[in-house]
Amino acid sequence: MSAKYFQVAQGVWGLKQYFVNVYMIANRRSAGKGWVLVDTGIKGSEKDIIAAAEKLFGPGTRPAAIVLTHGHADHSGSIKELLKHWNVPVYAHKLEIPYLTGLSSYPPADPGVGGGLMTMLSWIWPVKPINISRNLREIDMYEGIPELPEWKVIHTPGHTPGHISLFLPLNTTLIAGDAFTTTVTESATYLLGNIKHISGPPKYITTDWKAAEHSVRELAELQPRIAATGHGPVMRGRELTTALNQLSEDFKTLALPENGRYVKRAAIADERGVRYVPPVKVGAKQTIGFAAAASVAAFLLVRSLW
Repeated sequence: MSAKYFQVAQGVWGLKQYFVNVYMIANRRSAGKGWVLVDTGIKGSEKDIIAAAEKLFGPGTRPAAIVLTHGHADHSGSIKELLKHWNVPVYAHKLEIPYLTGLSSYPPADPGVGGGLMTMLSWIWPVKPINISRNLREIDMYEGIPELPEWKVIHTPGHTPGHISLFLPLNTTLIAGDAFTTTVTESATYLLGNIKHISGPPKYITTDWKAAEHSVRELAELQPRIAATGHGPVMRGRELTTALNQLSEDFKTLALPENGRYVKRAAIADERGVRYVPPVKVGAKQTIGFAAAASVAAFLLVRSLW
């Protein structure tokens, strides 16, 4: 895939890899701090990320740090390979650390939420932890990230326990990860086509919907003028303000699944990882079985991405 990047805001660029975005932020204020990579895409993305970085910042460049909005495989997939090339610190929230140190797997995906092919495929979603302990640094939520002194770190749980978003007050630019998205992640047509439509976090792998709703409301209160998310195109201006406010106000109607494993009872996690996962209901088991059977062919096509 071509390493073609796009402009998000002044000093911020994005790179779309298949169906997920990574971002590169130039540090304007602190001399010698360079730039920071936010998320690392799916497995195999490292060559394109390095190529895009070198186009932007020059041959042989490397980031001052990597920040993970969360540790799901589509956001941390290439980090081990990148760390072989760039031996730099990796920042994550303390509640995300168990999934990045080999301590705990994430709760399983929920194909019972419905919504499209990507939901049906979610039974293959990798939830096992990775181990990048050597490079991992816990984000100080009071001090922020030293390599991004102008950016505010916001804890936005729900999609995962330690999910974070980044906000630049100077021009109200928001990097939201998967706290909300700007496409319909459950639909292969929307997701792979990068079709714009503001949505809640991906339904099939969000495990605490009460927290997710609170996070969307907190981000909407910031009134960002630019939003870059983990999935979907950049949204700006009045279009963003109107859509994000509506999502915040009508979250239960627009984002919450009608059915699903985590809708009524959230998974519970702490600094040691997952402590409780709600059981699958009988009807949901039948849905999962159908989804698995219906998506075998698609699985064979996309398994190499993981």
